[in-house]
Amino acid sequence: MFKFPAFSMRNSIFARLVFTYLIVVFPIILLGIYLYQWSYQNASNDITRATVKQLEYYLDGLNREVEWMELQLFDTVEDSGLNKLSATWSLMDSAEQRESLNELLHRLTSFQNSSPYMKDVSVHIRPINKTVSAANGVQPLDEVRFHTFNNQAGMKESRLQLWNDGLHLSASKQSGKKGEEPIFIVQIELDAEKLRRSLHQINLYPDSGSLLILEGSSYTIRSHPESDASILDFVRRASATNNNEFLMKMNGRSYHLNKVYSESLGLSVAAYLPEETVKRPLNRFYTWGLLFALTSLLAVVAFSYSSYRFIHRPLLYLVQGFKRMESGSLDAAIEHERKDEFGYLYTRYNQMLARLQNLIDQDFKQKMMMQRAELKQLQSQINPHFLYNSFFILNSLAKTGDVERIELFTNMLGEYFRFITRNGEDHVLLSEEVKHSRMYTEIQKLRFSRRIRVQFDELPAEMERIRVPRLIIQPIIENAYEHSLEKMAEEGLLRVTFERSESMACITIEDSGDGIEDCEIRALQERLAGIAKSEESTGILNIHRRLVLTFGEGSGLFLSRSELNGLKVEIRIKLEEEMNHV
Repeated sequence: MFKFPAFSMRNSIFARLVFTYLIVVFPIILLGIYLYQWSYQNASNDITRATVKQLEYYLDGLNREVEWMELQLFDTVEDSGLNKLSATWSLMDSAEQRESLNELLHRLTSFQNSSPYMKDVSVHIRPINKTVSAANGVQPLDEVRFHTFNNQAGMKESRLQLWNDGLHLSASKQSGKKGEEPIFIVQIELDAEKLRRSLHQINLYPDSGSLLILEGSSYTIRSHPESDASILDFVRRASATNNNEFLMKMNGRSYHLNKVYSESLGLSVAAYLPEETVKRPLNRFYTWGLLFALTSLLAVVAFSYSSYRFIHRPLLYLVQGFKRMESGSLDAAIEHERKDEFGYLYTRYNQMLARLQNLIDQDFKQKMMMQRAELKQLQSQINPHFLYNSFFILNSLAKTGDVERIELFTNMLGEYFRFITRNGEDHVLLSEEVKHSRMYTEIQKLRFSRRIRVQFDELPAEMERIRVPRLIIQPIIENAYEHSLEKMAEEGLLRVTFERSESMACITIEDSGDGIEDCEIRALQERLAGIAKSEESTGILNIHRRLVLTFGEGSGLFLSRSELNGLKVEIRIKLEEEMNHV
């Protein structure tokens, strides 16, 4: 995979193109989600309105039926034949009594057949001790019913009375004397089964259901007696509120519930509908919306990939080519097989590099070839030392099985070798060289954190812009570890400090090791001065030569005994007298 530069994802054209495409696509996706929710809400509202209308229509019809029953009820109470029968029963002979009862029974049967919701019509006549029922004929007086409906007559909270798990209507004929029982009571028993069947007309869908509730009591008629009892419990709780629309969840399913209350009847009728039924018409819309969202995301990915491959990556190649050219590398031509706009640019770029290379070869490169070759040769001698020690550290960490430190070590090692293998420049800013050396000490801390302390001072701001040869500090620190600190049995200390005067910049590296004798320090000083041969300590000698070659006499390495009892190495960089620059 092509590696992005550190700045590319923040400032690149590619990121802006992808961001622009997302800005265009995501509002469309959000609009689709909004339309789905809006459609769902409208469908829910339409079903609610239709359900409420059905409930209101049902209660209106039931109220008309009850009003008709009440009208017939009071007509029966005032019926002359019934009143005559009650008053003159004892004066009639048996034939007249039988004839009067038959007429009353016929009237009650006609009364019962006048409404589909009546199960039975009964008259409880106290003077003759008889109960006449359209369903059961003439029976002895039902004392229980007589007293029950007589007692409820004065305390009815609603027109419908609940008794014996059924709904009833009643009216009585009073004797006219205070404290006496009524002459007779007319009682109508509503047919619960027919009421249950009538509830089916409210159910708009096969999986919906409805309930008829007598408020203030536990009496309920369900269109589906086998339905979940938890629905009934929820409806009862909902009935205690003034809302007429609810959303309930039971057994992992959601239901829409609508309720309408009739104050005149004291009844509420409720209808419930599973939420998936409401969403069923929108399933196809949901499927297409999801497909659109996925397609849009795939389009974003395809657009991003094509933009990266055909625009962003070729552009990055060109940008990196210019960066290499700025750093002095003029031999890295860009290859591009496509004959597009970038192919034209790459061809012209490569031609420009070739012309620049020719110009440099003819003028500057010939003059610097010898000096550059010597510097490269001296610099290349330093790399194998640290490479060996790096593998030694990695081997030690691997033996201990410390995976986290291995990961940290390899990351830092990658940054380290990125610096030393960079071929763009022979000289770098002192701030970069110090950063690289500090990275090396961090690497060594992974190995010697318990035995060796490091005091690495901050580089003064006025020294940051000094350009120095690469790898002049780290090899000296490496030698301190390898020849002194690493061999100590006690705790060691490595100290790196910086100093700046008007004509000199000084970097001091010293350690607390006691493994070096004064005669060895003098031998090293002689090698640096060119008095003795230099078969050993080639790293220090090479650094000294590069500094002298770059900055002239007075610069280089200066060795002495450290206050810490180890070796003290001073890197002196001679500055120009006029501008204090290298």
